[in-house]
Amino acid sequence: MSLLLSILQQGPVAGETPTAMKLTLLDLTIKGGWVMIPIILLSFVATYIFIERYFVIRKATAEDSNFMNRIKDYIHDGKIDAALTLCRSNDSPSARMVEKGITRLGRPLHDISTAIENVGKLEISKLEKGFPTLATITGAEPMLGFLGTVIGMVQSFYAMSQAGNNIEVSMMSDGIYTALITTVAGLIVGILGYFAYNTLVVKVEKVVFNLEATLTEFMDILNEPIKK
Repeated sequence: MSLLLSILQQGPVAGETPTAMKLTLLDLTIKGGWVMIPIILLSFVATYIFIERYFVIRKATAEDSNFMNRIKDYIHDGKIDAALTLCRSNDSPSARMVEKGITRLGRPLHDISTAIENVGKLEISKLEKGFPTLATITGAEPMLGFLGTVIGMVQSFYAMSQAGNNIEVSMMSDGIYTALITTVAGLIVGILGYFAYNTLVVKVEKVVFNLEATLTEFMDILNEPIKK
């Protein structure tokens, strides 16, 4: 790394006093060239999707531990309207699934189960909104970085070809900056996006498990004999 920096910063000529050269993040971004623009813009999009989906999914995982017990009591007592009111006052995927099941009471159990499953699939689809975009960004960022690498190397070799026998390190510095900076930026965003995407997937899987448990519990309630 020290050798690379000495090349990029064009080490002092013999007899000159060496001076420290510090590069800010903005300087590095500018030296990365135009490829850094889509890399940065896509990183902002990925960050927004992750934060927005994270809180939406987190809200969906918050379940009232006493919800199904109250539904069970209402159904066994014949208080269907009270059960529907409870579902509508609870803003969660599980509540909307149970609400659909209650509105189908009186029909065959298979029809009720199918209706609930359809609502569950719709709820999961809503939670996964933005996932394809996040996955695309995660895969595209490293490729943008490699594109910057190719562009940087082309610039360097072109500068060398134009210089003939008078090749200097300074002629290659811009191309090397573009090649290395875009690669690093693309890989960083891609790696972070990969972890962000899988974090959301794990959280959605937890919601799916909760919805399956809710479906099973609701169908068990309907199969239980009503106590008189």
